Amino acid sequence: MLESLRGLGYTTATAIADLVDNSVSAKADCVDVLFEWNGSDSWIRIGDNGRGMSDAELEAAMRLGARDPRAQRRADDLGRFGMGLKTASFSQGRILTVATTKADHERSCLRWDLDQLGGAEGSWLLHEGARSGSESRIAAGLTGETGTVVLWENLDRVVTDGFTAQDMIDLIEQVESHLAMTFHRLIDEGLKLRINGRPVRSWDPFLTGHPGKAMESVEYRLQNATGVMAQCHVLPHKDLLKPAEYEAAAGPVGWPAQEGFYIYRNRRLLLAGGWLGLGDRGRRWTRDEAHRLARIRLDIPNTADAEWKINILKSTASVPVRLRTQLTRLASETRDVAKRVFAHRGRLTTGRAEASGGIPDVWAVHHSTKGNSYRISKQHDLVASILDRAGSLRSDIISLLSLIAETVPVQKIWLDTAEQTNVSRGGFAAAPDEIETTLNSLFEALVEFRGLSPDEARLRLSRTPPFDQHPDIVQRIGGNSE
Repeated sequence: MLESLRGLGYTTATAIADLVDNSVSAKADCVDVLFEWNGSDSWIRIGDNGRGMSDAELEAAMRLGARDPRAQRRADDLGRFGMGLKTASFSQGRILTVATTKADHERSCLRWDLDQLGGAEGSWLLHEGARSGSESRIAAGLTGETGTVVLWENLDRVVTDGFTAQDMIDLIEQVESHLAMTFHRLIDEGLKLRINGRPVRSWDPFLTGHPGKAMESVEYRLQNATGVMAQCHVLPHKDLLKPAEYEAAAGPVGWPAQEGFYIYRNRRLLLAGGWLGLGDRGRRWTRDEAHRLARIRLDIPNTADAEWKINILKSTASVPVRLRTQLTRLASETRDVAKRVFAHRGRLTTGRAEASGGIPDVWAVHHSTKGNSYRISKQHDLVASILDRAGSLRSDIISLLSLIAETVPVQKIWLDTAEQTNVSRGGFAAAPDEIETTLNSLFEALVEFRGLSPDEARLRLSRTPPFDQHPDIVQRIGGNSE
């Protein structure tokens, strides 16, 4: 059984990531990974400064299936199957040694050696201590008052025929890229990850906060799914990125492969890219150049592993049926924006109207511990102009704006958008003359209240959604006949 489990499909990077999960669950804030090249006697060590384990806890951790995947876990636990330590380790080497120190407990050390399983009496020999000659490898990794060290030796799945020191260097780079992506949110929150003493720098797949982004939505709380959150992103076009930014944003496997959904559990990335089998008009979406800028972050709680069909490798997931409609709509809108940005080299759609030279959005999002709320921005040029001229009606207008903001049926709009296929996706549904009337009011506010020239006002309006979709009307306002 153990020899069969070695073929689950781990890479060295995903195997090490599984062990980092254990470290994070043990409240470690520092994890050191060490690769030592010595030909066939090369080894890998993963050590942390977590709370460690008692002797009984270590013995339980070394058992296969040590925990029932159906059992309730701590909300911040990154594990599920009780298999990761063993299956990840044996996927790389034949000798697994774990040493640990817990407060008020003696240091414990146990070892599995696949070559010594099923001996003369068919017994399972779980050895005490490191193998002869490896004691110093363990001792060097356990330097704190508490913590755990995992040592992999006899790396028969890593150091194969023809494997050289350069191959080891290339492997280290692959592991670093994977850890930088998988734990980027935890690294940004203070987790220290080091490989051979060098800090791992986080890789943010969303370029969060970049001024050239075409979309960075608010966080959506999915209906009928406790704790499932989504945020849509459309990255900047290549023309809006510096060469180094563009190369970094491509991710470990390149632009097209990185598009799609990114599923996180407790801020740990489980799945990077792909459209989860979603699509429209009976066809599943595939990864392609036109939608390469679209990336959607999904956060799920660890209580949803079974429902999302998270596998032992934490590498596959399946969308629950009741959420497919909501996620399909979010993905469809994100893909539409990404395709327009890609086709128009970043000029058609911009991340924020104000940042791109347009006027501020009329709706402002306010974040608090109670969630997001939406207010009509008093900084919007037309709103500010009206309030400036309102006189004695100013307080009544402000009260009206507050009433409108407090009574926006956000949940109903979201449900309608998620469940129906004929809901407007934005832009003016009004007739051209109504659009022109609105534009004229905004034009006057910009010229008379803000002091812009007519040409500057038209330029700002031409860069402001949804008026950027009506350039002919924008050019007509203010008596401009061009």
